[in-house]
Amino acid sequence: MAAELTEVTATKCFEGWQKIFSHKSDELKCAMRFGIYLPPQSEKEKVPVLYWLSGLTCTEENFVTKAGAQRYAADHGVAIVTPDTSPRGCNIKGEDDSWDFGTGAGFYLDATQDDWKTNYRMYSYITKEVSYKEQCKLPEVIQANFPVLANKQSILGHSMGGHGALVCFLRNPGKYASVSAFAPICNPSECPWGQKAFSGYLGADRDQWKFQRYDACHLMQDYDGPKVDILIDQGKADNFLTAGQLLPDNLTVVCAKKDVPLKLRMQDGYDHSYYFIASFIGDHIAHHAKYLKAS
Repeated sequence: MAAELTEVTATKCFEGWQKIFSHKSDELKCAMRFGIYLPPQSEKEKVPVLYWLSGLTCTEENFVTKAGAQRYAADHGVAIVTPDTSPRGCNIKGEDDSWDFGTGAGFYLDATQDDWKTNYRMYSYITKEVSYKEQCKLPEVIQANFPVLANKQSILGHSMGGHGALVCFLRNPGKYASVSAFAPICNPSECPWGQKAFSGYLGADRDQWKFQRYDACHLMQDYDGPKVDILIDQGKADNFLTAGQLLPDNLTVVCAKKDVPLKLRMQDGYDHSYYFIASFIGDHIAHHAKYLKAS
């Protein structure tokens, strides 16, 4: 294992191993942590990998401890990587002033504004391919250090992370075998969370946001890549849905115009919490396994 990684915890789980590591990210200019579940199959062969992107205020540990995903990952023989949601401890003025901007709220984009552009580069940290020269980006770290298949990866996430998963998938046609999301922020340019993040990280000129390509609805309008099969679960009792933060109907309209299959499952009684995620994570891992195991 490369010296750049430090193992923080290792716990046996469903005959595999749930581990957390830290490493120095040259992309984000700070130390970062990520979780990885290695299923029992990985002891004998390389396995496909799922990238999970968490939501606002989360760290690399929330999904690991609350979603119950390891059972299904072991059944299907897939690894799951869980990065943190933002850089940490960068000493940027204002990064800890609110829960929905700055620390824990990186929004999976590359900031362009002066205070943020050096460290807040979560899009590049999550997506960049292997160079084997510097282990500064997450795929480089994962593929260089763990028994995973570089050409068999998929992505999913929750809320802000659902936004991130959709954006990463749509901006990189063919990179990911599949995509899914729980209660994603589907149209951030049109909701309070997204507008706050985009204004702070990308600048106040709203006309430029579309060209900076971090809104799934805008990206879907211009999508011209391989076949897309999107699975989204949304709780009907989600307070953030009724508050206009998530806007799944906007994405549904765009997908219909583009004739892109979108399976939006509105789940009665479910809210925005990890209880909701735990209830349907098995379906999502099975959805991805179908594509990750295809020849």
